[in-house]
Amino acid sequence: MRWLPLLVAIVVVAMTSTAQAHPLAPVVLQLGEEGDAVVATLKEPAVRPRGAIYTPVWPCEPLADPERQATDEARLTRYRLRCDALVGSAVGVTGLGGVTAVVRVELPSGRVHQALVDADHPTITIPPASPAGEVVADYALLGMRHLLAGLDHVLFVVGLMLLVRGRRRLVVALTAFTLGHSITLGAAVLGLARLPAGPIELGIALSLVLLALQIARPRNEDRTPRRPWLFALTFGLLHGFGFAGGLTEAGLLAHDVPLALLGFNLGVELGQLAVVLAAWLLAALAGRLPLCAHKRSPAWLRLAPSYLIGSLAVMWCFERAAAWLG
Repeated sequence: MRWLPLLVAIVVVAMTSTAQAHPLAPVVLQLGEEGDAVVATLKEPAVRPRGAIYTPVWPCEPLADPERQATDEARLTRYRLRCDALVGSAVGVTGLGGVTAVVRVELPSGRVHQALVDADHPTITIPPASPAGEVVADYALLGMRHLLAGLDHVLFVVGLMLLVRGRRRLVVALTAFTLGHSITLGAAVLGLARLPAGPIELGIALSLVLLALQIARPRNEDRTPRRPWLFALTFGLLHGFGFAGGLTEAGLLAHDVPLALLGFNLGVELGQLAVVLAAWLLAALAGRLPLCAHKRSPAWLRLAPSYLIGSLAVMWCFERAAAWLG
């Protein structure tokens, strides 16, 4: 029985995903000199976990009350500070939970240091210099988290595994999906192509609806598209714009763009590989259950994966259309 193991895999992936439909934007903390003071800005996403309180950490004392500003996309808090030497000091954000924060510090010498922090490691020590390997590793971690935290991206990869028959065809389809989102990710980050977030997020949800419809086609029909690689490539281009949002929201330094793009893309691919391996492993383990030993499965069970993916996708379509048009 092919359907029950993969249904179990989808349910487990959905239940263990750390995200909603799409991952939360990162928190951004910036520090830089302005006259005889240090000005710090804490940018918090408008959508965040309930009860989350983000607190900046720095070797500084406030010179005035913070200024606060709210928009539809973020909440900004601006501080004027008197700080000790930043090099060698700890800077970061506490209270992150499952959210990542980008810490960017502009030093008096003109050098800019940028790194990622999270709940397990909420602060960084500002070093004399930023090694290139550290930049790649930081953004690779951000890319991996972005994919694994985005249930829509995860379900598209799992859906391709359900749709495409034959190991070779599946590898080609997954490679095409990777190529597609790599192209638009790079184009968006380099400023060669820009699309509004609203229609992109809606389009990603619609891609899942179409994928679910393909999976639900009757058994006596060939569910696999005639050119599965073209199907995957097309929607990979769309998903790439979604991945780009996670990178551009982090705030890129011009001299870090090549390394950040390399690291983020590498992290996305590692996350995608982890999804494929996890789904195969879960399907193999579920296939050992007595209920999965039968060669024939009832119609409702064959349709369950497409109904699960399709139901979530339709719900996201309504949510994202309302957010975009409202």
